[in-house]
Amino acid sequence: MRIEPDNPVPIFQQIAEGIRSAVAAGIYRPGETIPSVRAQALALLVNPNTVQRAYEQLEREGLVISKKGVGMVVSEQSRAAAQNGVGQSLRTAFAQTISAAKSSGLTRTAVDRHYRNAWTDTERAGNP
Repeated sequence: MRIEPDNPVPIFQQIAEGIRSAVAAGIYRPGETIPSVRAQALALLVNPNTVQRAYEQLEREGLVISKKGVGMVVSEQSRAAAQNGVGQSLRTAFAQTISAAKSSGLTRTAVDRHYRNAWTDTERAGNP
């Protein structure tokens, strides 16, 4: 997971999205623990309170469950919750990008072309 400090999306949301995407991709499976707040904060070089905020959001979404003495565990219904969350984040990102494109005078055809090119570039880079 990478955090982009220059990204307008708050860091806690970037962390939540990273965990959400990992669950949707099957990297974290139901019943498995995700990294502790402290470990995640050290790995990402962010304040533990930022990670805690992301984890609380994921818990509210039903993606993870806090288990005393164990930590944050991926819930049984996590995959559906993660895919729903990824879809919502994707729609938000698309809406922001489309608004910026329209403000810059780009047409829908141009935006569609950029989207297709980005999709192709991602496939060429070997990303799933």
